Amino acid sequence: MTEKNAGLSKEERDAVKQRAAELRAQEKAGKSRAVGEKAVRTAIDAMSEDDRILAEGIDRIVSEVAPHLIPKTWYGFPAYADADGKIVVFFKAASKFATRYATLGFEEAAQLDDGDLWVTSFALIALTSETEKTIAAHIRRAAG
Repeated sequence: MTEKNAGLSKEERDAVKQRAAELRAQEKAGKSRAVGEKAVRTAIDAMSEDDRILAEGIDRIVSEVAPHLIPKTWYGFPAYADADGKIVVFFKAASKFATRYATLGFEEAAQLDDGDLWVTSFALIALTSETEKTIAAHIRRAAG
């Protein structure tokens, strides 16, 4: 017999609750860039030092190469949405689910389609000049 899945982990349940709270707050605030920037800043400030350094770098890169994307949080992660409010790119801290690497991810609104196969996320452990160039190129393309 197959073992039944125990359901969501505590971290996953917390993320779902956090997302519900985000949706309520975003509904009140509308598509305010200032509110989104503040939410992203708060999320980044709450991270461990290693994750915070990476998240600050991603935030800087998005601001430079895709300033039209709107910052907001998504399941507690710093994320950046298009004009329709759809998430294009997000940063998931390694400490959020106790993983060994952070994730830079792209959602369906990202314009990364490339034939029958394309990348939708990257493991990220350090920002170097090389990784920053790669990240900037993907974000620029994803944002259109």
